[in-house]
Amino acid sequence: MRHEFIEFDRAVVVHRGRLLEVATIGYNCLEGLIAIAAGIVAGSIALVGFGVDSAIEVASGCALLWRLSMDADEKRREHVERISHRMVGWGFVGLAAYVSFEAGVALVRRDAPDESITGVVLAAVSLVVMPLLVRAKRRVANSLRSNALHADARQTELCMYLSAILLGGLTLNAAFGWWWADPIAALVMVPIIARDGFDALRGKDCCSSDVCGG
Repeated sequence: MRHEFIEFDRAVVVHRGRLLEVATIGYNCLEGLIAIAAGIVAGSIALVGFGVDSAIEVASGCALLWRLSMDADEKRREHVERISHRMVGWGFVGLAAYVSFEAGVALVRRDAPDESITGVVLAAVSLVVMPLLVRAKRRVANSLRSNALHADARQTELCMYLSAILLGGLTLNAAFGWWWADPIAALVMVPIIARDGFDALRGKDCCSSDVCGG
């Protein structure tokens, strides 16, 4: 009887995790389209990079949906866990490389982005939405003891940090005309992204329960 209760409780947590991933995918699809379009119009590397990060997070969400769909199969669960964890890691690494290249080119060419009110509003909204998703995802990850889910929660947390960096860069450019704030803001993203990517590829849990909290 005790075993049945535990399995039922796990099934509830898995269902909650699926809903969170669906919400993440939906929000990031919208966020990514808006960010990339606004970034192209304004010539903002940081804004386009933010949109690409949204696409990476969509891919991560799809990988985690696959992981959660296999949770009931104990024989396959561990194998799928490792694969989905690495998929998140490669997404981080690819994003770090992209942002480094584009921001470096912008600094060399001294490309000045136009003001982007859309980008400012989008970053501000993400600063509200992302913390809510992070907290909920960490609860699911802790309950299921899943490194892949912790990595996905960390990626959402990273999106929150990128929102703050993006908001700062775009605001400085709009207020003071500091064209270099945009690519510098983009470069600030790189060490954070790369570190988490390599941690995930090595199979390390990028956010333990002691650090993340409940």
